[in-house]
Amino acid sequence: MNRNQQLRVIAQEVCECRKCPRLVKYRERVAREKRRAYRQWTYWGRAIPGFGDASAKLFILGLAPAAHGGNRTGRVFTGDRSGDFLYAALYKAGLANQPTSLHRDDGLHLENTYIAAAVRCAPPANKPLPKEILNCRDYLRRELAVLRPKVILALGKIAWDAYLEILKQEGKIASRAAFPFAHGAEVTIADDLPRLFGVFHPSQQNTQTGKLTEAMYATVFRRIRAVLNEIPNQTDVGQSSSPPEANERPRSH
Repeated sequence: MNRNQQLRVIAQEVCECRKCPRLVKYRERVAREKRRAYRQWTYWGRAIPGFGDASAKLFILGLAPAAHGGNRTGRVFTGDRSGDFLYAALYKAGLANQPTSLHRDDGLHLENTYIAAAVRCAPPANKPLPKEILNCRDYLRRELAVLRPKVILALGKIAWDAYLEILKQEGKIASRAAFPFAHGAEVTIADDLPRLFGVFHPSQQNTQTGKLTEAMYATVFRRIRAVLNEIPNQTDVGQSSSPPEANERPRSH
């Protein structure tokens, strides 16, 4: 199978996942009760697969879907303020064809970029449990193995630690403590591993308080683009760069 096909297999497994009873109960309750502003929507209400370019060399890792964002729309960082901030930054960096991500049929395509979350279901209060992060780890590990990215961008400390924990479990680092998270952090762990960047998560708590600004993201993305431009972008033979999708799509009425 080529990369696109492998990512589709993983995406389908994610969409069918019910490993975490607490998360399954919460995501499905939210999908039934809905928010008044979205009462005409058919909520996705399942785990959220990764999204992006199957030949991506930039892997963006977030925390988890929002209850009325990704859990509603079926696409990571879509339909909430965090996604508004992130996709606008990607567009300005030349990594997305449009600055907005509204729903799964909105025509959005990412260039050389793939986005996923450390936890694939919306957690209560946006706080996943350690066991829930562990349950999702294999999906992330497999996506990384398929894509073989050259750059990892972690959106926040939980995403940063989730990636480093995979390296620790694989025996590639001894401890996460050697790589402290900070906004703008850039780490070369080993020559044969992706360059790791860290930024503050684009949550409303960060963007509305001024802790995180558009200029701060633009600075990091300029550095990432410089790193990516040093690397030939090779695509598997017969491989499409269209984003992997699950079979079902949510609808807005």
